Amino acid sequence: MKSGGYLVIDQTEAMTTIDVNTGGYVGHRNLEETIFRTNLEATVAIARQLRLRNLGGIIILDFIDMDDPGHRSQVLQALEKSLARDHARNNIGTISELGLVEMTRKRIRESLEHVLCYACPSCDGRGFLKTPETICYEIFREILRRNRQFDFQELLVLACPEVIELLVDEESASLAELEELTGKPIRLQSESLYAQDQFDVVLM
Repeated sequence: MKSGGYLVIDQTEAMTTIDVNTGGYVGHRNLEETIFRTNLEATVAIARQLRLRNLGGIIILDFIDMDDPGHRSQVLQALEKSLARDHARNNIGTISELGLVEMTRKRIRESLEHVLCYACPSCDGRGFLKTPETICYEIFREILRRNRQFDFQELLVLACPEVIELLVDEESASLAELEELTGKPIRLQSESLYAQDQFDVVLM
């Protein structure tokens, strides 16, 4: 968030929890005012993340504790206002003295986690792994970041065979565009011992 506060989002099969933290934000008046302003800003960020990630089911919002009942009421009203534009149906409960709000949201499509990840076969689907496509996009972002920050002659990308195969085949056009953009050749190297979500971008 702009103030320095941030959200911690934890998604499980049973529910989603969103924890509000102040981060480095220090208010000009006092701690209570800092907490209140951070919680107000968080209502907008929460509504945005619910839509972007398409989170549904039971959602627990953990705002920072507020001593003033008036502040708690205003934060709840701000949350309701922020969610008013949401196309999904929301049911928002009251806010407790500890700053907890229980709500439900009807999902209108697959969540972002299910789009970018797949169920882990090693733990019977209790966790999720990033898809090879997602790893490719992370590699592209890392290449662009390195290109902005460093001077180099060429790049070497090391990744697992599945990701390298995807880069050579379906994502070859994107890779060629990156080479043209950076003006540097990008070499690929398959590493059989790498986990699927593991990769390295080496400057040469």
